[in-house]
Amino acid sequence: MTITKPALAALLLSVTPAMAEELIMSSWLPPKHPIVVNAFEPWAEEVEKVTDGRVTVRIMGKPLGSPPAHFDMARDGVADVTYGLHSFTEDDRFNRARLGQFSFLGDDAIANSQAYWSVYGDQLNAAEEHAGTHLLGLFMHGPGLLHNNVRKIETPADMQGLKIRVPGGYVGDLVSALGATPLFMSSPEVYEKLSRGVIDGVAFTYEAMTAFNLVDDIKYSMTVPGGIYNTTWFFVINEDKWNSLSEEDRAAIDAISGQAFAERVGQAWNDADTAAQAEIGDKVDFYQATPEVVAALKEQAAKLEQAWSEGLGDYDGAAALAAFREMTGVSAE
Repeated sequence: MTITKPALAALLLSVTPAMAEELIMSSWLPPKHPIVVNAFEPWAEEVEKVTDGRVTVRIMGKPLGSPPAHFDMARDGVADVTYGLHSFTEDDRFNRARLGQFSFLGDDAIANSQAYWSVYGDQLNAAEEHAGTHLLGLFMHGPGLLHNNVRKIETPADMQGLKIRVPGGYVGDLVSALGATPLFMSSPEVYEKLSRGVIDGVAFTYEAMTAFNLVDDIKYSMTVPGGIYNTTWFFVINEDKWNSLSEEDRAAIDAISGQAFAERVGQAWNDADTAAQAEIGDKVDFYQATPEVVAALKEQAAKLEQAWSEGLGDYDGAAALAAFREMTGVSAE
């Protein structure tokens, strides 16, 4: 029997597996950062698994742009998948995203992240603020601290004159309201600025102290229940790239993203904070903020929350914050 060329081609196509769709993910955190190793890399591996190999994710060893550029990079198709801090984008496009940046929100990164995905995603229409992309995740870390190498902050006056690195957003306004000077810079810049004395301190988590090699340049770290502040993160894919995937593969990827990713990345943050505290030990003086400092924090936080809520137009920021805190079990009173 003679097989014609068209028939042969059809036969070969039927037995040759289709090439996988490779998604390029730009990553700006250090490759060994616990969130990369314990959240993004496992997610990428699971994408390949749940799509039966039809979709793969290649996490680049070096970022394709600066950390603040990463949302625009996904929206514009420079990279397929990116992540980053909302506050790194220094315009007001992510105004509603501030929901998760305030003080006294929660000490558990899983609860924080799941509440953020739920409340920001639903009540405050997060998708609209991320136009041009499809949301894979929205998340937060554990409680934010204030670290410095000058003095213990035992009264509000002790904040005066300190130069504090902030990741932008709410905590910059809070630090300024308390009398310190906020200086914006991305995470990888902090070590050089702190070690050279350009800044006196930094708003960061426990894990960032070890992840960015800051322990030797920090003497005092102040905490409050629920966190002095937090940061909010997006995890997105270019909208056109997302729509080019099959409906089956989109559904499979969505199932391991969103709330599921909030749990995964929250656990990674929690574990990283615990490991960092054990590694740091008594090299840094960790202390709870005094009642006087907590009162000052609450006073300024309440003003900033109210101003934010009143500026949201048709969205009820106060109700969203109340719903968030109900989910995490933390009161701002």
